[in-house]
Amino acid sequence: MKQPIFLTPNFQERIWGGTKLATKFKYDIPSDLTGECWAVSGHPNGQSIVADGPYKGYKLGTLYQKNKELFGNYPSEVFPLLTKILDANQDLSVQVHPNDEYANKNENGELGKTECWYVIDCDEGAEIILGHTAETRKEFIARVEKGEWEELLTRISVKPGDFFYVPSGTIHALCAGVLILETQQCSDTTYRVYDYDRRDAVGNTRELHIEKAIAVSTIPHKKVKVTPKVEKIDDTTVTTYVEAEYFTLYKWDITGSYTTIHPHPFLIASVIDGEGQLETAEGTFKLRKGDHFILPHGLGEFTLKGNISLISSHP
Repeated sequence: MKQPIFLTPNFQERIWGGTKLATKFKYDIPSDLTGECWAVSGHPNGQSIVADGPYKGYKLGTLYQKNKELFGNYPSEVFPLLTKILDANQDLSVQVHPNDEYANKNENGELGKTECWYVIDCDEGAEIILGHTAETRKEFIARVEKGEWEELLTRISVKPGDFFYVPSGTIHALCAGVLILETQQCSDTTYRVYDYDRRDAVGNTRELHIEKAIAVSTIPHKKVKVTPKVEKIDDTTVTTYVEAEYFTLYKWDITGSYTTIHPHPFLIASVIDGEGQLETAEGTFKLRKGDHFILPHGLGEFTLKGNISLISSHP
């Protein structure tokens, strides 16, 4: 049976989290410090659950392992991608992620983490940290040791609709007031460089990983220019943001009807605004903001209808 696989997200509380996952998406979140919605995840640290249909109740990781044909027999031992929505109510730690080789060797076989961000919403004047100014590793280490963060870190103003590609090795952080959809490799390895010396409810600071961060950081920083490719197809605007090593990512803005077919092992889709419906040979499925689903391999032609915006991706 080739029908869409709708998923129930896993929510993660964070010291920097807030309530926008409830107010913007009507999710039932665990607390007022909910920072992450792991929307499409097969990672053991937070798995999505199949919401209905013949595989209802399956963890995504289990479904992937036991039914590889649904995913085009994709040659990865684990479900390769992870889709999140992040609510940065406060600044996230300044951090960096390793590549596959380093993570596999030093983090018990974990994947590396290249990711990308689509800014769903943000406060006026909001920023992100993306990159640094050090020309050499020696300079980078010296500025970290002296705590010269303002001189070292590169800040960028953001607005809704912005997109950023963040390869492994990139120093980065979301800052307060930014709500994003993140598509990444299936990894939960983060090396913190700086956490503003803040303390949790019992007075403890969070662990830093300076040595590992220095080892994996790209120095000097390499700017990645993203040039979206925009295509108008009848009632739909299809924007291709990135076609990269680990994933391709699109945005579909539909104001009527859009019929297509996907030739990929599988396709992930997240509704970030509006409502409508998905029509396939198996039936019609209502869609609303905050829904996440996978179109399995061999689904065939499908149609999206309504006033609706989705982010879609595939490996």
